[in-house]
Amino acid sequence: MKNPWLLRFPRRPDAKVRLVCLPGAGSAASMYYPWSTAFPSEVEVCAVQLPGRGGRLKEEPYRRMEPLADALAEVVRDECDRPLVLFGHSLGALIAYEVADRLRDHPGGPAALMVAAHKAPHLGSARVSVHDLSDHDLLAFIGQLGGTSPAVLDRPEIRALALPSLRADFELDYTYAHRERPPLAIPVSAYGGTADPIVSEAEVAAWEPLTTGAFTHEQMPGDHFFLTAPEGAATLSRIRGTLLELVSHARPEPGAIPGAQLSREDRVSHVRG
Repeated sequence: MKNPWLLRFPRRPDAKVRLVCLPGAGSAASMYYPWSTAFPSEVEVCAVQLPGRGGRLKEEPYRRMEPLADALAEVVRDECDRPLVLFGHSLGALIAYEVADRLRDHPGGPAALMVAAHKAPHLGSARVSVHDLSDHDLLAFIGQLGGTSPAVLDRPEIRALALPSLRADFELDYTYAHRERPPLAIPVSAYGGTADPIVSEAEVAAWEPLTTGAFTHEQMPGDHFFLTAPEGAATLSRIRGTLLELVSHARPEPGAIPGAQLSREDRVSHVRG
């Protein structure tokens, strides 16, 4: 039976690496469809379709992290038959981190974590309870982020479909409470937008202590939605390079994740786009 959580763009049974992508607040899995032509046949792109959007529009969206991450980790657990990389944009970055944490001891668990446009989890939850704003103020906030044409959300039928999942996602982000735990032992790449109005460069760089593996921090041209902006091609090129590097290496023995034992100087890379 088709798994409602994962859409494959396209299914590639012979792929050497599986990239599981999580969208940001209010976004559907379809935001990653253009990536289907951005990567070679060795990479299978899987996008997570969360309840409350896309083909799951009639399902109740999650408003708390713990049950969502638990449910998604069970889905991803069955996808670890080849090296698997988790990628998350904005709220999706936070979810991807929680899923990676839950699968840290699973044989063949995530080989790497890639996050974009979200501050490090231990810096706390969102500063503003956006989910409690009026429709007018919520739409104004979304407009400030960029990435969504105001004309789209001016249409009543679109607002009626989009706002419930948006509110649920912003509530999930606002109520998130990070718990102390050992760092991950896999490579982590963190990307930020140079003109992001809500996530600073320092907040993106703060993902570093969450792993003992190789860490890369890159600031890319664009705002909060730099992935989907015309300049996003540069970010895709960076991600493609990381994935092809994984493809070129066979899966290591358990406990021998590449980059896990590097010195701080060797494992940390900072690049500005």
